[in-house]
Amino acid sequence: MSKLKIYLDTSVISYLDQQDSPEKMAETHKLWDKIKVGEFDVVISSVEIQEINDCEENKRNKLIKYLDEINYTLVLLTEKTIEIASRIVELDILKQKDIDDCRHIAAAIVSGCNAFVSWSFRHIVNHKTMMGVKAVLPLKVIIIS
Repeated sequence: MSKLKIYLDTSVISYLDQQDSPEKMAETHKLWDKIKVGEFDVVISSVEIQEINDCEENKRNKLIKYLDEINYTLVLLTEKTIEIASRIVELDILKQKDIDDCRHIAAAIVSGCNAFVSWSFRHIVNHKTMMGVKAVLPLKVIIIS
């Protein structure tokens, strides 16, 4: 049986060092331990790399160190990814101001992920977004628990 192919958005990596949210941090570390032993095929995108690079230096260094612990496939933005992200906005699933979240979702779809793992309840892991994406594109959204 093949492994579940998961897309990790930036919130997952960020919550590995989220001292103000110890419960979510602990849950994220449980998932991370499974990722480190190769339980999942992991995908991240160039959007994520840019978001990490935009962090202040101390946090950026910690997040890069975490990424160095795992194997993952890096997906670059393509015309298809940008097209899907734009379609998500056109369908009013998310707003233009949330274009990076749309690009994360599009990268997961283009790379053939089975699931999208996120702590982003406001934009990604909510009923409207999940139903909108599911209506037009095949992707499961998973809440870490």
